Parts: sequence; C-alpha cells; structure tokens
Amino acid sequence: MEVGFLGELGIAASFGLASIGAAIGMIANGPAAIGAWKKCYIQKKPAPFILLVFAATCLTNVIYGFITMFMLAGKTTLSDGRLLGLGVGTGLCIAIVAYTQAKCAAAAADAYAETGQGLSNYLMVIGIAETIGLFAMVFTIIQ
Repeated sequence: MEVGFLGELGIAASFGLASIGAAIGMIANGPAAIGAWKKCYIQKKPAPFILLVFAATCLTNVIYGFITMFMLAGKTTLSDGRLLGLGVGTGLCIAIVAYTQAKCAAAAADAYAETGQGLSNYLMVIGIAETIGLFAMVFTIIQ
C-alpha cells in the first residue's frame, strides 16, 4: 500500500513537532543555565560545568522524533489516517515532554548553582519526563 499525503504528513510531523518542542524547551532551560552560571560568578563561586547537562536535556527528544519518523516511514501497511494520528500524536507528546524536561532542568540548574547539592535528585525528575517520551516513541513504533 502506498502512503498518501496525510500519511506522509503524519510521518513528517513526528519529527517536526518533536524538534519544535526541543527548540521551545531550549527557550526555557538555556537561559536558566546561563543565569545560574551568572549567579555563581556574582557570588564568586565556581560555576559548575554540570549545568550544561541540564541545558541539553531536551536534545534527546529530537532523536526520538527522528527514530519515530524513520520507523513510521516503513509502516506502509498502516492507513494514512493511522499514520497521521500516530505521527502527530507522538510528535506532540515528545514535544510536550521536551518542554517539561526543560522546565524541570531550568529549576534544577538554579537550585544546583545555589546549593551545589541534589544533582542525582534533579536528574531523576528529568529522567521521569524522559521516560514518557521514550515510551511514546517505543509504543508508536511497535504498531
């Protein structure tokens, strides 16, 4: 069965929406990491390099969107409607996860810069959001 326009739109949307979510996430967590470093410099404290990890948390969602797109492109037996629904739904889910991770990472960067403590706790919370995006990708590609 050949994939039609709506199917192709869904396939592309899985990557496009996930990538847009990651970019929007950077609006939240990039400046937060920079602000946390600034706070350290003002207080004459060492600026922790680990804050870069918080800034990069939403990058994995671009990869999840790409994998989803690639796998959906191989699902030529699915109807256009199903491909559209899977692509848009998964892309939106991954985009929201990216934004959620970014908001958590922004708070984590601020807290870690101020206290120097809690790194593993902060990463666990971000990891919970990451798991949602990972599940969305996996459950979509096993269709």
